[in-house]
Amino acid sequence: MQIKNINAVVTGGASGLGLATATRLVESGATVTLLDLPGSPGAEQAAALGPAAQFVPTDVTDPDAVAAAFAEAAEQGPVRAVVHCAGRGKPMRILSKDGKAADLEPFESVIRLNVIGTFNVLRYAAESMAANEPLDADRGVCVLTASVAAFEGQIGQINYATSKAGVVGMTLPAARDLASVGIRVCTIAPGVFATPLLLNARSDIREALAASVPHPQRLGEPSEFASLAAHIIENGMLNGETIRLDGAIRMAPR
Repeated sequence: MQIKNINAVVTGGASGLGLATATRLVESGATVTLLDLPGSPGAEQAAALGPAAQFVPTDVTDPDAVAAAFAEAAEQGPVRAVVHCAGRGKPMRILSKDGKAADLEPFESVIRLNVIGTFNVLRYAAESMAANEPLDADRGVCVLTASVAAFEGQIGQINYATSKAGVVGMTLPAARDLASVGIRVCTIAPGVFATPLLLNARSDIREALAASVPHPQRLGEPSEFASLAAHIIENGMLNGETIRLDGAIRMAPR
């Protein structure tokens, strides 16, 4: 599916991987609706992207908000592509330092955002796309975001790794399920990328993470994530696959 003239939705679009993807799609000729939390700089970022972009404040864990956001996006034309980048981590251990069981909240909240939020976006995207006329044999394409933590979760990532493994786990069943209506589903599993979270970390932490990447020995650029997302949209044979984008990194236990 060619990106030029299609209508797309990007979640987490106010910063990082989402903003880079929205920028790439607009530059390639798409109209884009950025979804991000109320209070995010989404409106400013959409304005900077020009008339081809709009911002709809959305909490992806809220089904009604997601449904309304897709309805608003569809006013710009049939939604053909969705790149879902909204998500976060929250460090936690199974046991506290004094041997007590962890609180449930940091586990439950990350699962809710990263798994339930992903499924909310996927199901309302599919509902919107299923009504489209086929374009280059596709009614739509959904690109989800996991992490290398889905495969090599580190100590302190029990919640994040579990949630991203859930995204990997839904990719193939979703692609098989939606094949009958001509919707493709793929997932990108990034390694260590220069997102706002890492850019705000101490320089020694950033340098150590960059040094752990075999080649290229640096943090990934959000534009490289955006490039892969765009390629998935355009390449009709990519379906049901989780693609690692990580410079061959394999995460150590800590």
